[in-house]
Amino acid sequence: MEYLTNEKLVIVGAAGMIGSNMAQTALMMHLTPNICLYDPYGPALEGVAEELRHCAFEGAEITFTTDVKEALTGAAYIVNSGGAARKAGMTREDLLKGNALIAEQFGKDVRAYCPDVKHVVVVFNPADITGLITLLYSGLKPSQVTTLAALDSTRLQSELSKYLHLPAAEIVNCRTYGGHGEQMAVFASTTKVDGKPLDTIIGTATLPEKDWEELKVRVIQGGKNIIELRGRSSFQSPAYLSIEMIAAAMGGKPFRWPAGVYVDNGKFSHIMMAMETSITKNGVEVMPVKGTPAEEKELEKSYEHLCKLRDEVISMGVLPPIDKWHELNPNIR
Repeated sequence: MEYLTNEKLVIVGAAGMIGSNMAQTALMMHLTPNICLYDPYGPALEGVAEELRHCAFEGAEITFTTDVKEALTGAAYIVNSGGAARKAGMTREDLLKGNALIAEQFGKDVRAYCPDVKHVVVVFNPADITGLITLLYSGLKPSQVTTLAALDSTRLQSELSKYLHLPAAEIVNCRTYGGHGEQMAVFASTTKVDGKPLDTIIGTATLPEKDWEELKVRVIQGGKNIIELRGRSSFQSPAYLSIEMIAAAMGGKPFRWPAGVYVDNGKFSHIMMAMETSITKNGVEVMPVKGTPAEEKELEKSYEHLCKLRDEVISMGVLPPIDKWHELNPNIR
């Protein structure tokens, strides 16, 4: 069996539903046979490893451990879903304090045990903030850390597909930017429906303005809807999309959706947020985002919301003041 690489991929939080699905997806996509599963909860972790072995993936060398040093040593790639899950009635922001501390320790562990790691994808919420904390404490370059943000864009595509009764393949370049939360900026101007710009359809009989506004709410509350339907937070979609991200970082197919990335370009500063990106073996690069004046205003509002969350983490003492970030991570200017 030919794999994309033989380098070590570590799945953090592998005993959970997202983590176990990530491991299976990585093997099904033939990314690497060298997969290490890490989770503090040993019995469930061993169960995941056993099930994956029962799949009989050709050439796979699946290991598992509850020792973080053993797991991360020699890691070339890491995908981390190891935070607390969102429950019914909770927002992503409700997870902030506990998961911020988890992200801090994870960043320190990366610095200590695998400083030569090539790329890290952070999945657990609020991902914009946990990814930022991971970046700062790991000492990695901004190009080496991304966060899962694509779910909002894929949910936009799904809602449009259902409403317009069109195959998803005919609805392209759906985009949301900014925060992965209630304050995301939903762009219409980037999307094309059956070759036509979406913003030329909104306000017509095909998609009345009122229906578009209601559709946007469904996109924004897509995660909440999954919790209500399934009794637990999303796991299949974040697992698949995060593995698509790490596949691009390994030199595989280009990632098709926005990703959370560190941004410091004057307009948006000292923040991790969903942007247009290119993820390759050389890391993640921020690409230009262009929308209508109204869309760009929404993006600015989303940025302001993320800044408040970032400042809350600073007030907790999890992160130092921004002017001290360079002391924590010399790659941050």
